[in-house]
Amino acid sequence: MAQQEHVYLLKRGVIYWNQWRQEHPEALIDLSKATLSGIDLTSINLSKADLTMTNFSAATLKMANFKEANLTMANLSATDLRMANLHAANLHAANLREADLREAVLSAANLKVADLSWADIRGAILDGAIFDMTILDRTKKRGGLWGLFS
Repeated sequence: MAQQEHVYLLKRGVIYWNQWRQEHPEALIDLSKATLSGIDLTSINLSKADLTMTNFSAATLKMANFKEANLTMANLSATDLRMANLHAANLHAANLREADLREAVLSAANLKVADLSWADIRGAILDGAIFDMTILDRTKKRGGLWGLFS
């Protein structure tokens, strides 16, 4: 369950949150099961955070830092994740339907059983990403090796 202090700090705004994160680098961030749908969190630093089952649906998360975050079963449907850093993030069974992931960094990300139906991953960095039983129905992707997933 999300720590209410973290939810309160986050709702004060991205600038305040990112400053707080810089001042408290040792803090273990727990926003699991929080509802953060529809809000603008452009450039937010949520690296290494526990975001298990967090609802980000329709949120703006452009250039957000989710490096090594736990997003297991998170709802990221219809989110704007353009240029977001999801390096080594755990997105196991996450809902990324209709998400905009153009130019996002997904290298070494765990996308097992994730749903990327109708998502846009053109230009995304996917080196070492794990796509085991990932749903890629109508996903917009670049050519090349992606033909193997169609």
